[in-house]
Amino acid sequence: MFETKTYDDPVVLDPAIRTRWAFLETSSAAAVLRSVCPAEWADITHVLQTFSLDPKHWLKKGGNRGDVAKLIDGMFGERGWREIRVDLATQGVMLSKDGTEVERLPEVYQEGYLVDNFKGRVALDVEWNAKDGNLDRDLSAYRAWHEAGVISAAVLITQDRVALKQLAERVWAEHQVTLPKDKRNAKLPIDLGTSTTTNLEKAALRVRRGVMGTCPLLVVAATQATWNGEPYSAN
Repeated sequence: MFETKTYDDPVVLDPAIRTRWAFLETSSAAAVLRSVCPAEWADITHVLQTFSLDPKHWLKKGGNRGDVAKLIDGMFGERGWREIRVDLATQGVMLSKDGTEVERLPEVYQEGYLVDNFKGRVALDVEWNAKDGNLDRDLSAYRAWHEAGVISAAVLITQDRVALKQLAERVWAEHQVTLPKDKRNAKLPIDLGTSTTTNLEKAALRVRRGVMGTCPLLVVAATQATWNGEPYSAN
């Protein structure tokens, strides 16, 4: 596994985007995306530039994915990305010394899974408060697809759990002060305390074990700087 930082190059990624998100990269993923998949990279940078974390969507109950993931997926959907399943079929062909086909081995069919967003030669998942086991599925699929020549790179959008938990507690506490005392509730409306959900730390543990092989992967995580600065509002 080659951990790189091509996202720090202002030619590759606008510094204004760099300051709003945390990044982890293998095999020069950002530079590969910019060079090999420029249209898809333009979509990705547009979403990262325009998306802001809004407490009314973020601090809202909504199962594993919730509004944040749906909003980000929707932004990619508007730019032509699709949820799609990628299956792989492999078949061995036996040849004689002169190149004549001798035998075709039975085809091996490997059923894949639905990737949140796919376009061109890029796979992109939004893993927001899902079970962290989803990361094992995502990363192994990216590696298999890259080795099979299906994708040039993969992108995973998630969150910096610790930083966002601290921000959520502050935003929620400031909201409580605006309520009548009998309506206040110090408990966050969503569970941000568990460490077993998808986040930057969990992705980094897996990536640094070398599970990606040579597949270029860009992990992008929302931070406190991704917040739009607005207070929490239930409306």
